[in-house]
Amino acid sequence: MSKILITGAAGLLGSHFSEYLLNKDREVIGVDNLSGGYIEHVDKRLIKKKRFYKVDLLNASALEKIFKKHKPDFVYHFAAYAAEGLSPFIRNYNYNNNVISSINVINNCLNYGAKKLIFTSSMAVYGIGNPPFTEDQLPNPVDPYGIAKYAVEMDMKQACDQFGLNYNIIRPHNVIGIKQNIWDQYRNVIGIWIRKTLSGEPISIFGDGLQKRAFSDISFYMAPFEKFMTGHDRETFNIGADKEFEILEIARLVQKIAGKFGYSPEIKHFEPRHEVKVAYCNHEKAKFHLGFEDNTDIESTIREMFEWALKQPKRRIKKMKYEVEKNIYSFWK
Repeated sequence: MSKILITGAAGLLGSHFSEYLLNKDREVIGVDNLSGGYIEHVDKRLIKKKRFYKVDLLNASALEKIFKKHKPDFVYHFAAYAAEGLSPFIRNYNYNNNVISSINVINNCLNYGAKKLIFTSSMAVYGIGNPPFTEDQLPNPVDPYGIAKYAVEMDMKQACDQFGLNYNIIRPHNVIGIKQNIWDQYRNVIGIWIRKTLSGEPISIFGDGLQKRAFSDISFYMAPFEKFMTGHDRETFNIGADKEFEILEIARLVQKIAGKFGYSPEIKHFEPRHEVKVAYCNHEKAKFHLGFEDNTDIESTIREMFEWALKQPKRRIKKMKYEVEKNIYSFWK
């Protein structure tokens, strides 16, 4: 049986995919430093079998011990700190966590004979373009997070060319669902709004709220992810929802759902931030080759997240140490 190593096993993608594979009796090894995910979100079967490792991917020697012990056939590299808007203010942290940690994964894949590395990049690599973005569009990232993701994509291709490392690149976008970190004030906008609503705070919007994004339910990603183990080598795929919404429209939907639970948050606008105004993708390639079908019901998914959030313990809100404070947004001061 193939051994499958998943980085970011406590995060949204990693926790759901671990559960999906374990339910199919696959052999899974999970790695996460728990800086952005929580031990409660790690599948208990991984913990019971002692196949979950609390290890930071920047710790090259600790990561190597895991690869040396398990020699995984397939590696799904989901671990990342995906805060596009914050990344210009934490450049060193961004590149260490999203590039150097990924290089450690790539090195171990090469040294311990992994059959394939499956990497979740980001729609952020496209930057400003002509949406819906297609996989053949030349990347042009506008923030350090997107730059980091594109750098890893390029390094994987080089590792393939020189050493034969097989790979896939996935570019998901605006994925939502239960087990998402809602206690990070810099990322996961719908999760932030739900957490703020429960705390009696207003829903915060940068600028006019006319930015367009497409939000997709994590549940529709599982089967396509699994198919990377059986083909589609060295290909890049967009995965996400087809229907885009204005951010203000989603904020009002969160208001509506909150009202059904007895909450009435106001919407508060802050200064605009440096970001792409309109960003969403085309998914025809994933539909044709992977059988991907996104059936996200955005209202139902947000309602499910709200119900889940009501049952969660009170957690500390993540506060980052800024490396650059020049022009920092008032909301993050």
